[in-house]
This record gives sequence, structure tokens and C-alpha cells, in this order.
Amino acid sequence: MSLTTEITITAARRTDTGKGVARQMRLRGEVPAVIYGRGRDPEPLSVSLVEFEKKMHEARGASIIDLAIDGAPTKAVVREIQRHPFRPGILHIDFYEIHEGVKLTVSVPIHLEGTPEGVHNQGGVLDHILREVTIEVLPRNIPDHISVDVSDLTIGQSLHVSDLPADELTILADPSATVCAVVAPRVEEAPAPTEELEELIGEEGGEPELIRKPKEEEGGESAAEG
Repeated sequence: MSLTTEITITAARRTDTGKGVARQMRLRGEVPAVIYGRGRDPEPLSVSLVEFEKKMHEARGASIIDLAIDGAPTKAVVREIQRHPFRPGILHIDFYEIHEGVKLTVSVPIHLEGTPEGVHNQGGVLDHILREVTIEVLPRNIPDHISVDVSDLTIGQSLHVSDLPADELTILADPSATVCAVVAPRVEEAPAPTEELEELIGEEGGEPELIRKPKEEEGGESAAEG
């Protein structure tokens, strides 16, 4: 489990809202955003698209953001990023203000480490079923991912949510939910014979017709004819 990094992003308050305003902001390279949180009314913001994408790429995971709103720092996390359905770019960002000592509910990815015994020596296949999990955790303990070692798994064995390390956090998922499993390789079955093929096999597999009669019969017929 690796703890989140902390990054700084510059933001500015804005009073104008609406689709037209948002469109003009995007043309200037800005992204409409909002910050809200416990006991805080939603406040419209604008952030630089280039700065936001660069900082989030460098962080490579869940991050605590030091959001400098008109120069005043505010601790926050990204709650949601709204993207265009078929064009690159970000349409809107939701920030959630956090407070030290108050737990958050966030989703983090699950990373599988190692090569299972069942894959390495038995020809099995590793099936990664649950790829992220929701947790409750204090801001300073937010992990950017949860790692679990799968090296000892053989064919037919699996890991569950209850097997995930949960130091200083609470996993909000069914403990019996399967995270991953090593399964036997799938073998394609031969197609069942069709009725036409079965009839053909039946005909060819039956008693063959005589091409020539036995010599005794041929001889008998010859003598009779003579």
C-alpha cells in the first residue's frame, strides 16, 4: 500500500456560471470546477487545464491537493472528473474539501504483485476480477493503491477482499468478494456432429457393399451357365 502524494494546484474563484461561460473558459484553456465539503457551500472555481493534467499525471494515483484558491490554500481531493463522451478534454472538476481527523470515503485501485505459482508452473490463467475497492480512511492515510501478493496461488485458488491489507483504513466491501483467481486454461471443445454428419458417418460406418462376388459364387455361376 502506497500513500498518496500531495500536489499543489492553482484555482481562482468565479462568479459567472452557465454553459456559455464554461465554453468561453475552455477556449481560454481553463476548466470549470467547484469545491464543496462538510459545512461548506459549493463554490465555483476555474483551474488551468494544462496545470491540472500535468500535476495529476505526475501524481499517478489518488492525491491530496493543496488547492490554492486566490492564494489561500485549501486541502481537497478530486471527487469527480467529467470528460467529454467522444472528444479529448475535461468538461468539469469536482473538488471535495477535507479536514484532518475527519475520515473520507474514496475508491482506490487494487494492484496484484508477483506471478502466481499456478500460472508460472501449471499453465493456469490469472483472472483479476475486482480492480478497485471503496475504503474509509483519514486524509493523511489515503493510499494511491492497495497491493496484494499473488505469488503463492495455484490453480483453483483465489484471494478475497478479506485478504487485502487494511492497516489504518476500513474496506467498505463484502469480505467474501473475490479479488482474483487462478483458473485452468480454457480448452475449446470440438463441435458436436450435425445430423447430416451423423447420417454420413452411419452410412460409411455400416457394412460395405460387395464390389465382386466371391470366387466360389463366380465359379458356381459359370458352371451353371456352362
